[in-house]
Amino acid sequence: MNYRLIFHTLGWVISFEGICMLLPFACALGFLEQNPFIFLICMGICLLVGIPLTLIRPKEKSMFAKEGFVIVALSWIFLSIFGALPFFLSREIPLFSDALFETASGFSTTGASILPNVEALSKSMLFWRSFTHWIGGMGVIVFLVALLPLSGGDNMHLLRAESPGHSVGKLVPHVKSTAKILYSIYIGLTVLQFALMMADPGMDWFTALTLTFGTAGTGGFAILNSGLATYSPYIQWVVTVFMFIFGVDFTFYYCILMRRYKTAFSMEEVRTYVGIVLVMTALICLNIFHMIGNTADTLRHSAFQVASIITTTGYSTMDFNLWPQFSQMILVGLMFVGACAGSTGGGMKVSRVLVLCKSVLKEIRVLTHPKCTTRVKLNGRPIEHETLRGITVFFISYIFIFAIALLIISFDNFDFTTNFTAVAATLSNIGPGLCGVGPTANFSGYSPLSTMVLTLVMIAGRLEIFPMLVLFSRKTWKR
Repeated sequence: MNYRLIFHTLGWVISFEGICMLLPFACALGFLEQNPFIFLICMGICLLVGIPLTLIRPKEKSMFAKEGFVIVALSWIFLSIFGALPFFLSREIPLFSDALFETASGFSTTGASILPNVEALSKSMLFWRSFTHWIGGMGVIVFLVALLPLSGGDNMHLLRAESPGHSVGKLVPHVKSTAKILYSIYIGLTVLQFALMMADPGMDWFTALTLTFGTAGTGGFAILNSGLATYSPYIQWVVTVFMFIFGVDFTFYYCILMRRYKTAFSMEEVRTYVGIVLVMTALICLNIFHMIGNTADTLRHSAFQVASIITTTGYSTMDFNLWPQFSQMILVGLMFVGACAGSTGGGMKVSRVLVLCKSVLKEIRVLTHPKCTTRVKLNGRPIEHETLRGITVFFISYIFIFAIALLIISFDNFDFTTNFTAVAATLSNIGPGLCGVGPTANFSGYSPLSTMVLTLVMIAGRLEIFPMLVLFSRKTWKR
């Protein structure tokens, strides 16, 4: 294990987080808050820890997959720990376990909250809370890869460990250029959404920016207790469209920019994703029309909630706890499916579900016609055995972690629906579940043990499970 390389990279990550705290500090000064220097104190702590670590120069800059997984897993854990300091030191969230949960929920773009009254937080804390979504959406390691020569050119292990999806590749020959392209698209779409939000006459810059952070990172932290229910239909439609946009594989946008339209529109995962959104929106529209009675409003709420859940954003315009069981079951199913690989969304990813379904159909075909030879294909190309094995192992690991987390939090004696959707909402990085953790409720009722378990589950879900499994594997640390 290359410990010096791990410490060196962690130093850059922690220092980067400290620098990011300048923005909420400026926000605190702008709103003339009583204690604006809390972010400067936390930034000082980050730099005091981070800068000495960056001075540890690795003798060997080559990085293997093991180091990549460990660096990414540790980076996200330390991001959450240091990011929780402003909430805890300001006493706006008195318990550190709750502050850690809230911060991990932000960085992992989950959007689950332990706050019974969001509006009680100061503006700067609300800004930091939403800004963690934007940082975590594309990934801090991707950002550092774009700027810094972290590991002598072997950054692909970092990119693969942090980026969502079963198969992450280079858009261009150099990994650094790939990271720059990804962040350029991310920033461009963020700026576009902010501009469209500001076009609403009743919108102020702070609300527009925090909602844009939550949408771009598919996080879902709102700054009002009512979520997005009180905003205009125009704002709700803008958020709906951009939740959908950020749930698409960014490779699609790169192909569009490069005028490779045939490649872009032949992406099977994107076509399936669009189909799922359209069909599920139509089904929910038909199911809840009698509750709303207006076609335009029914379509808006249905499309918003489908886009919010499948992209794992977690915003809400209505309490879908009150919807018929059919619509609720559709939303629970979408929690597991998630968005496209290579997007900022969570869940198991459309491509994995697509490959698993094709694998089942292949096995049925082989059972009925033993002599036929068929291969599972995606985008017209056969999928390698290694990829199929990785998807299968991911699915098994997902179910195993889900079951263990569900068993542990059951000690708190909440009903099954609450516990089941709480784990689903955190492991898939969605935010709200049903019943006791629904869109009008929160996670504050869980014990510190359950809170810590769900915190780890959120980080594991954001990192696609394997980095956390590698980190806690005993074999990882053997010589």
